[in-house]
Amino acid sequence: MSANRSGEPWSALADGTRRAIIASLAEEPQAVGQLAAGLPVSRSAVSQHLKVLKDAGLVSERVAGTRRIYRLNPAAVAALRDQLDTFWQQALAGYADAAEQAREESP
Repeated sequence: MSANRSGEPWSALADGTRRAIIASLAEEPQAVGQLAAGLPVSRSAVSQHLKVLKDAGLVSERVAGTRRIYRLNPAAVAALRDQLDTFWQQALAGYADAAEQAREESP
């Protein structure tokens, strides 16, 4: 994930249908038809969502005959996890600092 696209994956995941697609692809790589069969949207809509996810770097595709098989991009997912871990650690550190300050201020 390049620095100039660092916000795109989070924006792409803001949509519930795209999160559902990501969840399905986490189970196994799939073609558009397979994904659409498990979602309440058309194949065309799934294709549009996949384009957004691909542009954000979250999924990749390979050609298998006349179909395109989509899969998660493990490097992009790992980068998101690293960002979440950083946010979590910062939140925990902030909580620890606030608790320590409150303890010092208590009689």
